[in-house]
Amino acid sequence: MGDMRVETVGKAVGTAEAREVARALRAAVRGEVAADPASRALVTMDASNYRRVPLAVVAPRDADDTAAALAVCRELGVPVVPRGGGTSIAGQATGTGVVLDFTRHMAAIESIDPVTRTAVVQPGVVLDDLCRAAGVHGLTFGPDPSTHSRCTLGGMIGNNSCGSHSVAWGTTADNVLALDVLTHRGERARLARGGDGVPERLRAGTRALVAGELARLRTGFPDLPRRISGYALDALLPERGEDWARAFTGSEGTLGVVTSATVRLVERPGARVLAVLGHADESAAAEAAVTLLPYAPLTVEGMASDLVPEAERAALPRGEAWLFVEVGGADPAEARANAERLCRAAAGDATGHALVADPAGQRALWRVREDASGTATRMPDGSEAWPGWEDCAVPPARLGAYLRDFRALLAEHGLRGLPYGHFGDGCVHVRIDFDLVHEEGIARFRRFSTELADLVVAHGGSLSGEHGDGQARAELLPRMYGPEMVELFARFKDLWDPDGGLNPGMVVRPHRLDENLRFAPLPREPLPVAFGYPDDGGDFSAAVRRCVGVAKCRNAAGSPGVMCPSYRATGEEMHSTRGRARLLHEMLAGEVVTDGWRSKEVLQALDLCLSCKGCRRDCPVGVDVATYKAEFLHHHYAGRRRPPAHYSMGRLPVWLRAVAATRTAPLVNALARTPLAALGKRLGGIAPERDLPPLPRVPFVRWWRGHRRRNPGRGGRRVVLWPDTFTNHLSPEAGVAAVRVLEAAGLEVVPPPGAGRVCCGLTWISTGQLDGARRVLRRTLDRLEPVLEAGLPVVVLEPPCAAALRTDAVELLPDDPRAKRLAASVRTFAQALEECAPDWTPPYVDRPVAGQTHCHQHAVLGDAAERRLREKAGLTGDLSDGCCGLAGNFGFEEGHFEVSVACAEEKLLPSVRAAAPHTVLLADGYSCRTQLAQLGGVRARHLAEVLAEVLADAPAERE
Repeated sequence: MGDMRVETVGKAVGTAEAREVARALRAAVRGEVAADPASRALVTMDASNYRRVPLAVVAPRDADDTAAALAVCRELGVPVVPRGGGTSIAGQATGTGVVLDFTRHMAAIESIDPVTRTAVVQPGVVLDDLCRAAGVHGLTFGPDPSTHSRCTLGGMIGNNSCGSHSVAWGTTADNVLALDVLTHRGERARLARGGDGVPERLRAGTRALVAGELARLRTGFPDLPRRISGYALDALLPERGEDWARAFTGSEGTLGVVTSATVRLVERPGARVLAVLGHADESAAAEAAVTLLPYAPLTVEGMASDLVPEAERAALPRGEAWLFVEVGGADPAEARANAERLCRAAAGDATGHALVADPAGQRALWRVREDASGTATRMPDGSEAWPGWEDCAVPPARLGAYLRDFRALLAEHGLRGLPYGHFGDGCVHVRIDFDLVHEEGIARFRRFSTELADLVVAHGGSLSGEHGDGQARAELLPRMYGPEMVELFARFKDLWDPDGGLNPGMVVRPHRLDENLRFAPLPREPLPVAFGYPDDGGDFSAAVRRCVGVAKCRNAAGSPGVMCPSYRATGEEMHSTRGRARLLHEMLAGEVVTDGWRSKEVLQALDLCLSCKGCRRDCPVGVDVATYKAEFLHHHYAGRRRPPAHYSMGRLPVWLRAVAATRTAPLVNALARTPLAALGKRLGGIAPERDLPPLPRVPFVRWWRGHRRRNPGRGGRRVVLWPDTFTNHLSPEAGVAAVRVLEAAGLEVVPPPGAGRVCCGLTWISTGQLDGARRVLRRTLDRLEPVLEAGLPVVVLEPPCAAALRTDAVELLPDDPRAKRLAASVRTFAQALEECAPDWTPPYVDRPVAGQTHCHQHAVLGDAAERRLREKAGLTGDLSDGCCGLAGNFGFEEGHFEVSVACAEEKLLPSVRAAAPHTVLLADGYSCRTQLAQLGGVRARHLAEVLAEVLADAPAERE
């Protein structure tokens, strides 16, 4: 493809000033201070439409460190933005000054008191961590936004977050008892009822402000459960106990910086049942939601059919919209009785209902709801949709009427959106297909936003019902409160922050809602790239834009799913899916990361990407960093010398074919046991800690030719067995076993034309040698034309090879229809048996299993057929998800060993160590089997090997 470059603007924005600020901060702060392009680029955005480039990122160690950072920023006149998990949807977690990152050091749960049901936490504590710790005492923190696995308490306090359980337990403001806060000028305040811990200057000034505006504060706020917009000044009224903590909660980092919080905990129900109620449409569901509130539900969540994947709808009752209503009880019987009582009351409005009592079933359905903040960013036709009107709220009784008016306004502006949300609280989430790139689209975004603000107010609502105003809605607050109340907000802000140094442009004196859009600096025309990006119109920029920042990739180790193994191992944002997408975004923008495809920052971030493709499935919007990595490496090394591992392992099929052709496997194995092996590993860029896998004396294809001579075609349906490089040259026993099982099932197993020379190009793709990958794939397609013409199924034993043929081949050769035909022909071992020999009964093994589903199988192929085959064979139990950490060439590359081991230690190795002695260890991927052998000292097998061993009529051939 040549040396294609991304156009850049030259010198990085603010580089000199960033260095000066960082120098001053390092002299005063004990925590980490980062002003390099990568660190700044990682926090230019949150989960909103907005982008701002900061000067530095500081990770303070404690409150004193935070005060020191504030003092430096105050002296230099640099604004400060507190930041937690960076999942804010209105832009308030971005800024142009210094970002305070509390997730690194200030993330401790200081105490939990089960008697008073309180906890003291630092601002960087992740919500799920608090809930797990409180769960030991049968308690939890009530508010639970869908980002609960990665959002922080500090961020929740800043935004007054709510979540699905707010109908039962209220907003964050309802559950905060006291806050330790630093003002921009370094004053320390203890905020609680009565204000005794508030500095006199601030206390007297605020009391005077409230006393002078009593009538306005008593009448100027709408009465609804989700009024989040603006400052909660009414909490400071005398009749409300002068609740300073409540007034501060939701101030979006504009008044002070939280260093510690005392929060209320609530008792967890002994049991829960999820009632799913079907309705004719979303307005019907919305109107029914308010009628359920007298039955004390824990949640009343609404979703329409356009947000529910087809595969999930089978588990739902009849309808085009659903309410997810969780009901609690002291025990399962009481919870079920309460749920049945609620369903009887709802029967007149619902089209049907289902009760889900088992926790696994509940989690599966809740994942659909929680992923909506990501899945809603793509319309059913694949076009993009964005936040901006993510969470306005109206009185619950008005929600049905509001949704009808909202749909009409969308249609009037030619826009589409997918509403869902907290129907029991009248709060609606929606992503809308705004064009935020072109001037005409941005102008329409502004007109629509203004008119929608008026519509919300006409229904007695709040512009924000959960995520705060940020930049998305602050400009419109006068439409909700009137200019006099907004001026009162400004006076309150000035009491706290007279210098205007804390998160300027938010809540008061705001930026325009159509400024600082994160798409503005991106290229307007698609770049010339190697992959086709069929779901993004061939546009690499659009592919990178998929990341909207919901940060599911920041889930901690042990969480369900595969994404993102290197982040789970390192805890570094740079090594998360979001972090890598952010750096690619900034590479395209060219303002912070200025070297385009030659960027060292992007290369560093992608270096620890295992190309596991977990993000392709687990990311709610299908970000595929493995593909982006291959694309980047392709351009980064164009016309340049590559790392040694790209030659040794990226072209592994070439070397292994040469060994097979010369029959020198015994010699190679002997040399691998001598001191020369260390030299060979060093020259090949292979980790010195790794043992070189032994090569078999007889490759699979050679065995297969002999087998076919001795056992000519026996009839039966023909299937083509793909002799991938790993099966052929490194693990022929898997191929031998597959042939025997497939033949036992009555199938005729034939090799493809040119067996031993066909290849999926996987190793070229994973190292970004995409020109080579295309050449390999074209030669393969040339050889396979007879197979494609005959329409034969192609059975691929190695999951990453099957995934490469299903996806990468099509995306690298978008204009070659043969690639699509081959992709449609690919079957896994279990899929082939199920489809081609549906009446065959496998041998009954009757053993428990442990091991791992290959990450590419999880992400691309699916493992439903494998699960069914194991069940028929009496192989009981589930395999772990996650990534083994070897991931093809990754774990063998020099410098990756430590992370590779950490990935294996997350799930795979512990599950194998915990297995009973007679457990069958399964791993269909060669990398997974190798990792278990080298790190665990155990032998895992392909499912075909296990079945072949117990086939009563398996031929005992002497090969």
